[in-house]
Amino acid sequence: MSGPAAGTADAATTTDVVCLGESMVTFLPSQPGRLADVPSFGRGIGGAESNVACALAAAGHRAAWVGRVGADGFGDHLVETIASYGVDTSAVRRDPVRPTGIYFRTATDRGTDTHEVAYYRAGSAASAMSPDNVPYEDLLAGRILHLSGITAALSADCLALLRDLTAPRPGRPLVSFDVNHRPHLWRGGDADASVLLELARRSDLVFVGEDEAEEAWGIVGAEAIRAALPEPAVVVVKRGSAGATVFSGLRPGPRSSNAGGAENAAGAGSTGAGGAETAPDAVTLVPALRVDVVAAVGAGDAFAAGFLSATLRGLPVRERVRHGHLMAAAVLTVPGDLTDPPARDHADRLAALDDDAWGRLRLGPGWTAADRAPEEVRTP
Repeated sequence: MSGPAAGTADAATTTDVVCLGESMVTFLPSQPGRLADVPSFGRGIGGAESNVACALAAAGHRAAWVGRVGADGFGDHLVETIASYGVDTSAVRRDPVRPTGIYFRTATDRGTDTHEVAYYRAGSAASAMSPDNVPYEDLLAGRILHLSGITAALSADCLALLRDLTAPRPGRPLVSFDVNHRPHLWRGGDADASVLLELARRSDLVFVGEDEAEEAWGIVGAEAIRAALPEPAVVVVKRGSAGATVFSGLRPGPRSSNAGGAENAAGAGSTGAGGAETAPDAVTLVPALRVDVVAAVGAGDAFAAGFLSATLRGLPVRERVRHGHLMAAAVLTVPGDLTDPPARDHADRLAALDDDAWGRLRLGPGWTAADRAPEEVRTP
């Protein structure tokens, strides 16, 4: 089956997904409690876009991560760790002056009042990314270019870079954009809301949570979110424990000369060379899985990776969302941001379950390691 940018390059040699963004060294607590009370930390890595690249590479896709790190030991660790997942890191640039960003976090859920994160990223190498110092030939070489709103918040130069990458251009790959609203990164009042809406509307495939859409834009409900994002071919509204709603259809005018990209991602027909045809949305609602959560970090990135993986394989929209849920469940059942995904045939069997069997699934720690038949997966 053809993928979202089929026909634009030799499928045997082209990169499937290029992910651009900041990655940092993260320090994970050895025990629960306030940062002030945690006696020691274990070292890991964290970064929305590099998380997506690692998950896709682990799932068997050709993934690349493009970023900027310091010429320091933490930068070495990031590049080596990301590459160990099978990600192409050859386009990563080293900054001789600025450091690699780091952060510390507590063990509690990010959504709780007791969760603490201490970032040391101001003036980092990643914040210096701009249209003048990133390798465009590498960024535009994949079938999909995956971006997020986090990068836009790092600096004016980073925002300029994202605006340039989401602008119409000949041969632009399908642009996937995860809104990833992080209020603490923005200093411009309501500017973050308008910037994120602008970037999302210039993209082809958008991931956005109901909660962040309400927080950033004051928009409530999946239908209202789609109305605010009329241009993207696909809008994936993440609804937490309620699952996800996907709006997919032909929109007015893909933003690139790659006329096959956005509509293949949507699973719809063809716009032709002019890109002017519009079709009603198909609306797909897919319930979330029940998961015994170990740590609620990295799940959104894993969901995006699962959805993109199934998109590249040309699977129906329902299966794309289910693969997103399964990839998220893999991360939710481990302490860190990254883990090995389930084997593809294992995930395919689960994604193909009927609605009743899907609703009975309950996944706990270790479920990805045991390649079992669907009926053997833990159920209540």
